[in-house]
Amino acid sequence: MTGRARSVEVRERAWRDPLVVAAGLRHLDGPLALLSDGGVLGRWSFVAAEPDLVHVGTTGAGGSLDLLRSPDFAAGVIGLLAYDAGARVATGPRDPVWPDLMLARYPAMLAFDHQERRVRVFGRGDDPDDATAAADRAESWLVSVVDPTCPPPPADDFVAEASPEAYLAAVADVVDRIAAGHLYQANIARAWSGGLKPGADPFDVMLRLAERAAAYGAFWRLGDRAVVSNSPELFLTFDPHSRRIETRPIKGTRPRDADPARDAALAVELSASAKDRAENLMIVDLMRNDLSRVAQSGSVSVAALFEVESHPTVHHLVSTVTGLARAGIGPAELLEATFPPGSITGAPKHQAMKVIAGHEPPRGPWCGSLFHIEDDGRLTASVLIRTASFERMEGGWRFRTLAGAGIVADSDPDAELAETTAKIRALREALTGPELCWSEI
Repeated sequence: MTGRARSVEVRERAWRDPLVVAAGLRHLDGPLALLSDGGVLGRWSFVAAEPDLVHVGTTGAGGSLDLLRSPDFAAGVIGLLAYDAGARVATGPRDPVWPDLMLARYPAMLAFDHQERRVRVFGRGDDPDDATAAADRAESWLVSVVDPTCPPPPADDFVAEASPEAYLAAVADVVDRIAAGHLYQANIARAWSGGLKPGADPFDVMLRLAERAAAYGAFWRLGDRAVVSNSPELFLTFDPHSRRIETRPIKGTRPRDADPARDAALAVELSASAKDRAENLMIVDLMRNDLSRVAQSGSVSVAALFEVESHPTVHHLVSTVTGLARAGIGPAELLEATFPPGSITGAPKHQAMKVIAGHEPPRGPWCGSLFHIEDDGRLTASVLIRTASFERMEGGWRFRTLAGAGIVADSDPDAELAETTAKIRALREALTGPELCWSEI
C-alpha cells in the first residue's frame, strides 16, 4: 500500500491489558507498544505491528523533516528522531551510531483508554475495504494474547563506557566553562553497554519494567534495531483543533528512599532547592523561546512551575510551558523548531550541544524523541530518557543506555555523579537484576 491512508475504520471493544496484547505481537514484524502508566499524563496506550511503510535513514538537508509533510507519513505514524540529528547543527558531522530518523506507518493499531477502560480498534487503508481488513487484523490481536511471565535478568554485563573519574572531570570542566561565561548549563551524560544473553530479546526488558511503568513507556523494534523506554518526560503535545502546544521539561532530581519519612523529606528538599529551581527555570526559559518560533505572538506562557513528580526510583522537578501554534504549523514544523529537547541539552542550546560533544561520543536515540502522529494530526512526543537502544548483531543483541545530569555554576561533581546513578537504576535492574515480577496484570 502506498499513498495516504484516506479511509479509517474505528471500532470500540472491551478492555484488555495492553501489555498482554503486546506480548502476543512481539515476534511479528515491526512490533510497537506505547505503554503508559494510566495516570494523568498517560491515559492512552497503543499497540501495533506490521507497518506497511518504513523509512530508516537521514533527515532532509539541515535536519528538515519533509517526510512528515508527505501524505505517506501523515497519520498512523510512529517516529524516532535521534539526538545527534538535531545536535549536528552545533557539533558538525560526527560518525553516526543510529539512523537520524526512523518512521513507520501502521494500518492496524489498537488504542487502550485507561480512563474509560475501553479499546479502540483502528484500521486504515486507501479505501474502505482496506480499512476494514486492517481493522479485522487489529481486532484479531485482542484474542491472540500471550500472558507474559516475568523473565529472568536478560543481561549479565552492564559496563560503564568511561570511569566515574572521567565523569567527575567532565562536570568540573563544564563548571569552569560556566564560570568563564561560555554557557549557563549543559547536560552531561554517562553511558553503559553490554549484551543480552542467548535467547533474550529487548521485549524482556520491557516486561521487567512493567512494575515501574512511566507515562511514556515504549517498546519498538524495526528490523535489527529496537528501543525500550521508561520515560516520564513529555517533549511535545500538539492538538491541531485547539492549536495548543505543551511541553513539560524535567530538571531537578532526588532518589526515592524506602523509608517513607526520608522519602518525603527528599521530595521537600527538591522542591525547596534553589539550585534545582534555577536549573529548571533556565530550561523553562529556553523552551519558551523555542515555542515562540512557531506560536502565536503572546500565547506562550508557563502553566506550572517547579512541581514535584514522584516516580518509582526518583523524584523530579517538572514545569509546564504552553502556547498556541500559528496557522500552517504542524508536527514537522514543531519538531524542527524545538528539537533536541532543551532539558537534555542546556542553555544556550547551541553552545551546550558543542560542549556536550566535547565530552561524549554520539548519543544515538538517547535524549532524542519518540513520537506518534494520529489520524487528525495530533502529535505526542516523549523525551527518550530512561531509554536503552538495542542492535542485533552476529553474536546477539547489544544494548547501550545513558543517564545525565544538568550541570550549572554551583554543581558538585560527586552529587551529579550520584544523580546519574539514581536515574539509571530502573534500567540497570531491568537488564541485570534483581529479580523483578509483578503481582497482577
